[in-house]
Amino acid sequence: MENAAIADNFSLLSKLMDIHGENSFKSKTYSIAAFNIEKMPVQLKETPREKLFSIKGIGDSIGRKVIEMLDTGRLQVLDEIIANTPPGVIEMMNIKGIGPKKIHTIWKEMGIESIGELLYACNENRLTLYKGFGEKTQQNVQESIEFYFQNQGHFLYAQLNEIFPQINNYLKKIFSPGKVEVTGRYRRQELTIEELEFVVLETNETVKPKFQTAQPPDLLEENERSLLFKLKNGLKLRLYTGGSSMAAELFTTTGSDEFLQAFNSSFPDLHYNQQELNNDTSVFEKAGIPYILPCLRETSVILERAKQNRLPELIQTNDIRAIIHSHSNWSDGTNSLEEMAQECINRGYEYLVISDHSQTAAYANGLKEDRILAQHKQIDELNQQLTPFKIFKSIESDILNDGSLDYPETVLKTFDLVIASVHSNLKMTEEKAMSRLLKAIENPFTTILGHMTGRLLLSRNGYPVDHKKIIDACSANQVVIEINAHPRRLDIDWRWIDYAMERGVLLSINPDAHFPEGFNDVKFGVLAAQKGGLIKENNLSSFSLAEFETWLRNRKKVRF
Repeated sequence: MENAAIADNFSLLSKLMDIHGENSFKSKTYSIAAFNIEKMPVQLKETPREKLFSIKGIGDSIGRKVIEMLDTGRLQVLDEIIANTPPGVIEMMNIKGIGPKKIHTIWKEMGIESIGELLYACNENRLTLYKGFGEKTQQNVQESIEFYFQNQGHFLYAQLNEIFPQINNYLKKIFSPGKVEVTGRYRRQELTIEELEFVVLETNETVKPKFQTAQPPDLLEENERSLLFKLKNGLKLRLYTGGSSMAAELFTTTGSDEFLQAFNSSFPDLHYNQQELNNDTSVFEKAGIPYILPCLRETSVILERAKQNRLPELIQTNDIRAIIHSHSNWSDGTNSLEEMAQECINRGYEYLVISDHSQTAAYANGLKEDRILAQHKQIDELNQQLTPFKIFKSIESDILNDGSLDYPETVLKTFDLVIASVHSNLKMTEEKAMSRLLKAIENPFTTILGHMTGRLLLSRNGYPVDHKKIIDACSANQVVIEINAHPRRLDIDWRWIDYAMERGVLLSINPDAHFPEGFNDVKFGVLAAQKGGLIKENNLSSFSLAEFETWLRNRKKVRF
């Protein structure tokens, strides 16, 4: 069992104990154990048993439970408390805005044991009758539940990226490689996906027996052209069947409805099934236009650009030359500044923009002024050691409620660049959000606007903003807009990338990494950016070290 799984078990045990109203000191002990184990650099399964108990953060009780999990893969005390907790109560832990203590009240005092019951109680305005549940809390709970229901069965692209090879290889094994191709939303690189879609050049009668295994998936839907299965992990698998031409099937199942309607209107006499090739390039060849990559087949606009031979040369992962927006253990990162820099060097990056959290973010060990000086001293020392690689001094400065940044000018001017982000009071009206963001953008020290809407995909809607006004303001103030590459953020939304480029705004694919493995998220930022048509020339993190330094100098001349 990996450290992450052990930590998850302890974390779940802690929360369930709070839900049951058990000893808070004991539940906190498990919570602390989860935190410590998750951050351990060495896997506990590789540690000699006699040495487990001497590890900082692991005492006798925790150590015995760790050994139990390593030996059996289970934790008896967790199994027992789960057995004594209604499944619907456990599911409530997925709802934003209600922690274990509130769930305890909902279950024990309100007698509610499912999310559906809880939503009904919100509709009936019953939550406000209980301590700790005001009108605002009730509204937030209701909205969170509706959002949860809406997104059940949806997966992040990054989540499917991990399991896709297994499903793809399995299908090609049982039907032969030439008869199977991925299509639909996954092929278009959508950020969230409900169905993983494949073209299978077989009939339903041939396909269905292949899925009659010991644990067959649920067959949810069947028609003459497709089968829809639900796998055990909740993922829906749609197979487009009955076709004879892979080129035709791929083309018609890949593009969005808008794109396909526009294409058919432009080329009404083009017959897909006449194509004999194994991919859909032949469809575009017959139409007499350049091949449009699947990720771009969303709108009619891209079709018009193809007709005019103006398709963009999309940014690629190997175009990223630096890590911009990264955290170290100076704030809430897990690794030292030197380790983060060395990882960049190992991966071939030319420079690192370290941007730890600012002083307002006390929960993230944000840097006070004296620690900023100490960090800058260390950066200077590391830059001497690591040349020609360079670390730039940055900060992720909190945008306060009034739109100001959380340091005085005397401190802000000590940074090479500043990333300005909202981290608090996210529940804002559009008017409040816009006022806050626009003031931050107009601050001459703001270099990059971080994760613009604060959204968390499938978990939290972003605060409402007028994207056009923000992009226009960034254009006027030479502020870069971040494409936060974390798979749960991917913020700014790709639909606004094209307009940003039109307005001459630079974007920057940034991983917002809190540990070295977080650099891997760059690829998901690139995939999202490709959907928006981003080219490397418009991406700040594609600048070489020399280009980046020149850009910083020139910007400061203009802004100050």
